[in-house]
Amino acid sequence: MLFIDEAIICVRSGRGGDGCVSFRREKYVPKGGPDGGDGGDGGSVILLVDPQFSTLVDLTGKHHWTAQNGQSGMGDNRSGSAGDDEIVRVPPGTLVYDRDTGILLKDLVEPNSTLRVVRGGAGGRGNARFATATHQTPREFEKGEAGQERWIRLELKLIADVGVIGLPNAGKSTLLSRVSRARPKIADYPFTTLVPNLGIVSLSGFRQFVMADVPGLIEGAHEGVGLGDKFLRHIERTRVVLHLIDLYPLEGNPRPAEAYRIIRNELEKYSPTLASKPEMIVANKLDLAGDANPPELAELAEELGGAKVVGISAVSGRGLERVTNQLWELIDTARTQDAAAD
Repeated sequence: MLFIDEAIICVRSGRGGDGCVSFRREKYVPKGGPDGGDGGDGGSVILLVDPQFSTLVDLTGKHHWTAQNGQSGMGDNRSGSAGDDEIVRVPPGTLVYDRDTGILLKDLVEPNSTLRVVRGGAGGRGNARFATATHQTPREFEKGEAGQERWIRLELKLIADVGVIGLPNAGKSTLLSRVSRARPKIADYPFTTLVPNLGIVSLSGFRQFVMADVPGLIEGAHEGVGLGDKFLRHIERTRVVLHLIDLYPLEGNPRPAEAYRIIRNELEKYSPTLASKPEMIVANKLDLAGDANPPELAELAEELGGAKVVGISAVSGRGLERVTNQLWELIDTARTQDAAAD
């Protein structure tokens, strides 16, 4: 499936039905009273958060979403039927903006939550509503209100507990495939991952968390270099950032400590809030080391000012259980802090 994280659509609500002008026609009642019913309300356009959706791809082929008009009122005091609402399904994490003003209308996060983006026009009153003791044969009625129309811009920010970041070919996709059932594309060339991938990591004791593998970043990403900052927003919602570093980079690639600093610099320039998230530094590709505790691991920690660095091999699985359990502890702490803040 294509991963689409932006869409612009036009939404139009239904027009309200007109009120009816009608008089009773009964045998032996030569001058029956008014019995014109009201028009039905027009339908609204409603955004619905559907957890079964993960991208905005379904909106790219349909740019106009229109609700049904209300029906006109009828005689015998019968109201017209209300128009059906138009339901637009979007994935959790969708931000809704007014295209013309740029105002954020709502951040749709909770599954099954809704947002009415345009309200249907009200139905007009029939002539029966205008009858009084001194005005018993009214011919007045109201036309239904016009519907509303606006253009909205939808932007998706994935919701995950852990965002995996790093330079291209650090092994992010391999890591995700080993700790979850996600099957991202894996190859030995840069920018294998072109779209974010999500996977559910299951641990003992019914513990679970969602991990997102974000396409590889390079220096200048916040300015649009490489794949640019297009996918940086997808880790803004994460509670924990896992910084994956290639411990044995190929000739000509940045050394481990330099690779770390490059990505940290990009995070800080893109968003100070993102840069301040809890971080776990993981050095990958221990399968290429001859020693169980290679000196390169200690050297990296020292170059990063004594930072805690966990070594793993995403290929062989070495160290993965330790990493996932430590991630859970960080996530659990972050969740507790978020709950206290609310």
